[in-house]
Amino acid sequence: MLDELRIENLLLIERAELRFAAGLNAITGETGAGKTILAHSLDLLMGGKARPQIVRPGADEAYVEGVFSPPEGLLADPELAELRERLPEDPDEIVLGRRIASSGRTSAFVQGRSASAADLRALGSRLLAFYGQHEHRKLVLSSAQLEILDGFAGGEQLERRARYRAAHAQVGALEGELAELRARDGARERDLDLFRYELAEIEAAAPDPVEEGELEARRGRLRHVEGLRGAASGALAAIAGTDDGVGGARGVLGEAEAELASAHGVDPSLDELGQRIGAAALELDDAASALRAYLDGIEAEPGGIEQVEERLHELDRLKRKHGGSTDAVLGHAARCQREIERLENADERAGELERRLAEARELRAGLAAELGEARARAAGKLGKRVGAELAELAMEGASLEVSLDPHPEGFGANGSEVVELRIATNPGMPASPLRDAASGGELSRVMLALTGLAPGLGERTLAFDEIDAGIGGNTARAVGERLRRLGADRQVICITHLPQVASLAEAHFRITKRSERGHARATVERVDGDELVAEIVRMLGARRDDEVASRHARELLAAA
Repeated sequence: MLDELRIENLLLIERAELRFAAGLNAITGETGAGKTILAHSLDLLMGGKARPQIVRPGADEAYVEGVFSPPEGLLADPELAELRERLPEDPDEIVLGRRIASSGRTSAFVQGRSASAADLRALGSRLLAFYGQHEHRKLVLSSAQLEILDGFAGGEQLERRARYRAAHAQVGALEGELAELRARDGARERDLDLFRYELAEIEAAAPDPVEEGELEARRGRLRHVEGLRGAASGALAAIAGTDDGVGGARGVLGEAEAELASAHGVDPSLDELGQRIGAAALELDDAASALRAYLDGIEAEPGGIEQVEERLHELDRLKRKHGGSTDAVLGHAARCQREIERLENADERAGELERRLAEARELRAGLAAELGEARARAAGKLGKRVGAELAELAMEGASLEVSLDPHPEGFGANGSEVVELRIATNPGMPASPLRDAASGGELSRVMLALTGLAPGLGERTLAFDEIDAGIGGNTARAVGERLRRLGADRQVICITHLPQVASLAEAHFRITKRSERGHARATVERVDGDELVAEIVRMLGARRDDEVASRHARELLAAA
């Protein structure tokens, strides 16, 4: 359900926050107060196009946000797979947002993250079904009418359709793969040569991330070889002395050791110091030996820097060519190997694909036949049920027919037929397509009758904008009762001008327009108690202090 709707700087509304209830929610207000702004805000959340000059004058941008409690398994829908990867797993709420700049540019958000209008349409259509006086064109679309028929047929039909959709998608994927394989037949030898060359080049170089790190360390050492040699030679001279007779620390330490040795055995404490000096002399001897070995090692690497640079250059060339890292180069080698195997076995692969495609087509045809049979059975039942519903909505004698025709392409995303709903609004009249046969008010009632007859269509919130236009009296009350019954199982939001409908709502929101300093501004507030009575009185066309109208308003509310 839609828990919260927040609006900022949208036409007359500077700021509004609506917290909807479960069941039927009514939104009312004077003509021109801004009820259509709320309708447009819902349309924006569903990825609709922003109207020109929708941003409130003086503001830089408008913002609309809806917070939904998602039905269980919402993101499990395969069509939302790409979107699901960008969202947290099993969220407690879904937040859709839309920002509209004064320039007309819009941006969309899902869970606070940047998204597209297509993302809002995909997700919003599963959370909210929005119907308005000008939204009935959705019923004219064959896909929407098919949704109604399948939903009416029940949960098993929807599961059957899900299996069909999976089979249809499999057929499309196999057809695409087979077509790509055949299209590449002419270029197969050229592609094989390219992949073999690149694989051989990488295998010959045998890149290794560990080796690369060692080479870079070695290059750094070899680039400073003279400085290293000088430092090691100087340290060795300071310890062991030089060839020209300059003594080193080892010689001086030896003299100290000899002096103490001449007095050995006289004083134990002096003997201990002599031992320490002897140990230091041994440490200096070890250090001198290590420095000589280090100098010999440096001298033994003539041309070493050139070899290292050449090897690193070869590895860098491969990295620039295949992704920028050694791991990317190795990954490209693996892809080359897979492509070589695929191309070398292309004929076998084509035969395998043709076999699997034939099986997938056979499965799809069987599922399509099951779908069609179930639709044919449900079509007559739907017509009778809608006829009974329309009789309750003051359309006695109206009838609905469901026409099933072969799909023009043989198979479509939802089966092998297309659906058209046809209505006769009066007895004895031939049935005609909805778009031709019904007036706005009649079409509203047909839609209301159809809505709710498809329990398998999920837990979406239903929103109606002025669905009661052109009706009144007992018919208005019947429409209100129908809306309330819908609200027993799901959330319903109705923008209405009829007191007979508004009085039945669980929650009532009033839009009021005021002018301040030459600027019109609309506010939205939830009303109950005396304020709710006053709003019903206004909707009855009476003044607030009209006692008769107030009594009538209280009777309407009490009867609810």
